[in-house]
Amino acid sequence: MKRHQVGGADLGKDRGVEAKRLAAAILEVLAGARTPTEAATALGLSVPRYYQLEAQALRGLLEACEPKPRGRVRSIKTEVETLSKENQRLQRELTRHQALARAAQRTVGLAPPAPVVNKAGKKPRKRRVARALSVAERLKEETIPTTGTPPTPASTAAI
Repeated sequence: MKRHQVGGADLGKDRGVEAKRLAAAILEVLAGARTPTEAATALGLSVPRYYQLEAQALRGLLEACEPKPRGRVRSIKTEVETLSKENQRLQRELTRHQALARAAQRTVGLAPPAPVVNKAGKKPRKRRVARALSVAERLKEETIPTTGTPPTPASTAAI
């Protein structure tokens, strides 16, 4: 006949030896079987450190006793996946509407819109690239030999 144990037969199966020792000592202190000083000595801890661990254990107990929300709980991961799918759907819809607009313009005979020109007629500024990115690009070029060209001394020295 199988005998039932307090706390369930599988209590603590997935926990480490040190965690089980600490939990047992804390329960013994809370039950009055040991003093905090005796428990700290048995665990090889200082008394203030024992009290810190006891407080942490009690916070964990209180958190575990909080009622769980009913139904499906939305996690950050599922929220990100949902938003990513929505973004992809909207991108496809945008592309479709742009194609429909171009087809309607051709059907009516409208010229495509002219590209936007800078107000003063100046040449647009070249976008600045971070120094780190340009250095990383140079390093990539040095480490990846291109076919048909002899390796440079810098790339052979790096290998």
